[in-house]
Amino acid sequence: MILKELTKKRVLTIDYYKNGSLQTCKGRVCNLDLYEQTLSLKDEQQKVFSIRLSGIKDIH
Repeated sequence: MILKELTKKRVLTIDYYKNGSLQTCKGRVCNLDLYEQTLSLKDEQQKVFSIRLSGIKDIH
């Protein structure tokens, strides 16, 4: 149910850990890969960020 909400085309702000530090990214979900356990987020400049699902701290 939670993963289904992530696939809606709205702007999200995700706080996540990468290499031990907390990062923040804002954009729209462009891909959700359950096999690789990654989420791809595209920001306003069309830059794509790949985020591990296990590293996500907060979604708002």
